[in-house]
Amino acid sequence: MAVRGHQVLVIAASDTGQPYTQTEQNLTVMRLKSIRNPLRVNQRIMFMQRRAVLQALNKFKPDIIHVHEPVQMGLVGLKYIKHVNIPIIMTSHQLPWFVASYMPNLPGLRTWIEKLVWRYARKLTMQYTTVISPTKTISRIIETNTGVLPRTINYGIDLKIFHPNTAEQEVNTLRRKYNIPENAPLILHTGRLDADKHVDKVILSSEGAIRKSGTHLLIVGDGCEKPRLVELCKSLEIENHVHFPGFICNKGELAAIYRSSNIFVIASEIETQGIVILEAIACGLPIVAVNAACIPEVVHHGINGYTTDPGDIHAMANAIEKILQNPSIAKSMRAKSLLLSKRYNIEFSFVHHEEFYYQLHENREFLPTYGLEKYMLMKPNK
Repeated sequence: MAVRGHQVLVIAASDTGQPYTQTEQNLTVMRLKSIRNPLRVNQRIMFMQRRAVLQALNKFKPDIIHVHEPVQMGLVGLKYIKHVNIPIIMTSHQLPWFVASYMPNLPGLRTWIEKLVWRYARKLTMQYTTVISPTKTISRIIETNTGVLPRTINYGIDLKIFHPNTAEQEVNTLRRKYNIPENAPLILHTGRLDADKHVDKVILSSEGAIRKSGTHLLIVGDGCEKPRLVELCKSLEIENHVHFPGFICNKGELAAIYRSSNIFVIASEIETQGIVILEAIACGLPIVAVNAACIPEVVHHGINGYTTDPGDIHAMANAIEKILQNPSIAKSMRAKSLLLSKRYNIEFSFVHHEEFYYQLHENREFLPTYGLEKYMLMKPNK
């Protein structure tokens, strides 16, 4: 949005722990004091920054506030909004099932926790001017549980980075780097290695292909579950075919990894959009995933991949092997993935957000005074 000529202030947790500010043309990124999140690897959260946030808001005087994490700093936003009449937008990146997935698997506990969090979410969403959801499926779920109908705006992918054009040298270089034979089929999974992602099911469903055809599995990402996943591979005696390179922040290298792979597999059941799936289809990969949440909006069964019932490792394994053993099916699915990815061009997301910001700003006199974090604060030019 800053490139599009708007003044933008982003307030987020410091990646170093100490506060600092970066400014470039229309964009100011304010990083506030933070502590490590004990539940996430390499993630930090703001700590005791109420006054600093209020001071930043008062100085910037935003015309619109866009919230991407509504709980931690929500009360600060509500306090600020009591004195100004501007629209407050919240994008829903996670639903209550995310919280429930981390609870002990005791009879009825997760269901009870999810209902409790939905009750809080219902109260919270009513305080925002509007809610944005990345997919139609998630919009319907939010409306059913809160009575609030979100505006659906998809996440976007930079198709200049994530694309299918592969140089043979690029593939060979990457495979040597991660100790993967040049001609071995490669299954890819990217994402957090945490409980809600069910990466163990990706490993178990890939075991058959690894044993039968010497397939390799590349698991990109980091998380609390990584030690357990490594041990699982050892117990299955497939550790020489499974690679854990960790989190890769360089998008160019990550895109090259997608392009070097034959198939993308994900077992998460609680995605609201699944950015990694969008990256995979933009690089022309067939997808094997579960039929849950919003995934069928992107993975069309039998067209650009296969979806299976959640937890059905046997069905997922069969889908993986079917794609790897049938080049014609894989080729067709690659083409369909590429075609589908065009609708997720990040430029479309920018345009839709910008149009929505202007729409809300122009009608601000009719807005309730409601509201916030990782605040993305966007101030349209006059």
